[in-house]
Amino acid sequence: MNAAVVKRRSRTAPPFRTTPGTLRSWAPRRLTPHRASSATVGGAYPFLSPPPPPVGRALIGLDALTGESFCYDPWDLYAAGVLTNPNVVLAGVIGQGKSALAKSLAIRSIAHGRRVYVPADPKGEWAAVADAVGGTVVRLAPGSPSRLNPLDAAGNDSTETHARRLRLLTALTEATLDRALAPAEHSAVDAAVRTAVARNGGGGITIPDVMAALANPDPDAAASDGTTATERTADGRDVVHALRRLLHGDLAGMFDGPSTIVVDHATPMLVLDLSALDDDALAVAMTCAAGWVESAITAPGTGPAWVIYDEAWRVLRLEPLVRRMQAQWKLARAYGLANLLILHRFSDLDAAGDVGSRARALAAGLLADCSTRVVYRQESDQVTAASSALGLSQTEREVLVSLPRGTGLWSLPRASYVVHHVLTPDELAVVDTDRAIRGAVPEEVADGHV
Repeated sequence: MNAAVVKRRSRTAPPFRTTPGTLRSWAPRRLTPHRASSATVGGAYPFLSPPPPPVGRALIGLDALTGESFCYDPWDLYAAGVLTNPNVVLAGVIGQGKSALAKSLAIRSIAHGRRVYVPADPKGEWAAVADAVGGTVVRLAPGSPSRLNPLDAAGNDSTETHARRLRLLTALTEATLDRALAPAEHSAVDAAVRTAVARNGGGGITIPDVMAALANPDPDAAASDGTTATERTADGRDVVHALRRLLHGDLAGMFDGPSTIVVDHATPMLVLDLSALDDDALAVAMTCAAGWVESAITAPGTGPAWVIYDEAWRVLRLEPLVRRMQAQWKLARAYGLANLLILHRFSDLDAAGDVGSRARALAAGLLADCSTRVVYRQESDQVTAASSALGLSQTEREVLVSLPRGTGLWSLPRASYVVHHVLTPDELAVVDTDRAIRGAVPEEVADGHV
């Protein structure tokens, strides 16, 4: 290109200087077209690559989009500012591998120094896991030698202990009476707990001690509250009848005296097996068992621990128990706990109550206080409920109905991941709950994928 040509073109060219031959190509470029996956091309074009998987202690499996290892530990992620709380909700239809995920997560977390507590195992599936990791299994049934005192105290804070006992007794009586306690009944329970503690010299108390204080209240304490012992006895009459079930009814012998089990905080896993109880007794037993576990895991020096609520639809239908769980959810960070709530589908929230009811709001609050949401395949008619409960994007909604077995959508506050869960053969023998019905292990499971 000569100077004359440059001069003529400069009339319409952009206002910058150039030198003859500056842009001349001495050899024509001949590039072969290249094709690659988005995971590979993401190395050159980062905007095509999803965010890197979170850093955690327990290996879960493989990121379906990048092929990278996907690890998870709620305490590490909370410390890094990735999560606002350590609580997790896990949902998926039957047979998609959510139970295998929960159990393998527990096993792998134990390997990294975390402890695991299962307050209620309604189907008896967690006992094998506890046995495999050298944990402790407490089997509760009418006539069994094991007994737990749900009013056991933890720590030295008498105010906190008193509040915990009141929450437990309120939840227990409301679950049995199938109604909320009246203000006078609340006062009667509060006074009975204080009287029972005083009569035991400030030491531990049991449910029979509280029942005795309800039936025979302290006249001076009643007078200080502007009532009489006779009126207070009448106020607590229905509560006594509700608690009587633990002494002489179908739950007798399990929660009506001092605990025969002492929690060893060195045990990696503690499971309360309630599989011998029917549905009617299970609700009350779960309330008592959860109260006992709460006193054990909030003791000083317990350390980070998972608290796993399997078959949570049974819990969500009990408003008193949901209220207690909500209090534990709020205090999870203070106690170093990570709660794991396991559902089949998000329409299980319907069991808590009608839309707009207090019970439904409490159940929805549990989900709102879970920073991590893991969803396995949902039926097409359940996607709307899942999306509404979790605030999923359109892309995430579309993924839910096509997820293969053993693959879940992990939704964290700032990113979502599709993760293939991988099991080792040793884990498979412990966590697979479908072997009996299948009769054989399919190839993809034998290869380590569930």
